[in-house]
Amino acid sequence: MPDMPPALVDSHCHLDFPDFAEERADVVRRAVDAGVTRMVTICTRLGNAPQVRAIADAHDEVFWAAGTHPMSAAEEPMTTPDELEALARHPKFVGIGESGLDYHYTAESRDVQQESLRIHIEAARRTGLPLIIHARDADEDMARILTDEHRAGAFSCVMHCFSSGADLARAALELGFYLSMSGIAAFPRSQALRDIFAAAPLERVLVETDSPYLAPPPHRGKRNEPAYTAHTARVGAEVFGLSEEAFAQATSANFDRLFHKAATWAKAA
Repeated sequence: MPDMPPALVDSHCHLDFPDFAEERADVVRRAVDAGVTRMVTICTRLGNAPQVRAIADAHDEVFWAAGTHPMSAAEEPMTTPDELEALARHPKFVGIGESGLDYHYTAESRDVQQESLRIHIEAARRTGLPLIIHARDADEDMARILTDEHRAGAFSCVMHCFSSGADLARAALELGFYLSMSGIAAFPRSQALRDIFAAAPLERVLVETDSPYLAPPPHRGKRNEPAYTAHTARVGAEVFGLSEEAFAQATSANFDRLFHKAATWAKAA
């Protein structure tokens, strides 16, 4: 009998996206076969929340989170903490977001993005669920807002698909936040990013795919899927000088600590 793969968690994917429409159940099955015991599918437009919730309801291994993606903040109705709190009453709803700041393509909406981010932070405070942050080309504003808001009232947070600079990483870690490693960290030219992760405490690191985007080698340039978490985790194990099993155990424990509602649900199921 072949050895079982290390048990991993894909802390961020997008199973509702059209890329998976024709074979969603097969995608989940392949992930489980690859050792991915749980995955969090993220709703980026709140109007799609019913479809994302249904995916979590249909698969024991899938949990969900919801928020307004910063690149859509100017197009979507502004949410409220009450609206996000209402979504959070679902038993498999485990996080707030993704929210954040993205000035790469949508810098013109920075004021709206910042307003939306603060609303999501308030919802994270009220619910006790982790905030899921998207940050691109906005390191200074992101560090300032997260620091100021955390002083005003504590909340937990993961910097999803972390690929920003060392200063933002340090600011996030000083606040007790987590950094999530995606396929970007496995790209050959990402040594500077791997160095940032190597400097972080192991107990603050998660892994994710952000699928269908950012497939790690050997699938780079193709559609990503949760099963490929193992390829990024293999690189993560090398970064920390650990066996794949030890890195998988550590990041799964980190996930349980941050996404405590998912951990509790798993024990009660």
